[in-house]
Amino acid sequence: MLQPTRRRARRGFTLIELLLVMVIIAVLAAVVLPNFSGKGEQARIDSVKAQISIFANSLSVYEIDNGAYPSTAQGLQALRAKPSGAPEPRNWKRPYLERDIPLDPWGNAYVYRSPGTKNADGYDVLSVGPDGREGTEDDIGNW
Repeated sequence: MLQPTRRRARRGFTLIELLLVMVIIAVLAAVVLPNFSGKGEQARIDSVKAQISIFANSLSVYEIDNGAYPSTAQGLQALRAKPSGAPEPRNWKRPYLERDIPLDPWGNAYVYRSPGTKNADGYDVLSVGPDGREGTEDDIGNW
């Protein structure tokens, strides 16, 4: 009498199956990755605009409390610690920002001027942008 042969349970994948999965992943990557190119730079620009908006809100509250914006010399640090010098803050109540002044996404300090060159009646806050040089077309400011 012949004994029926048993087949072993298949374990693992064949080379063809693995190659097919790799081809599918490559095709998906070729379709998806171009959609994300350039998004990182746009995200950094959007981050700068949001940070400048936070500075603007804090500077408005500072001006309401103290009657004037901080001077250029006092800088944005006046939003974190009571500044000395003119204009003397009349009613500095608290830190106007919860955290320290950050660098922009390219590692540069934000520039603050009061009175501003673009906003003569107020102030300028700007990031020098990706090139790190002020006065170029990639500067991002509150104007």
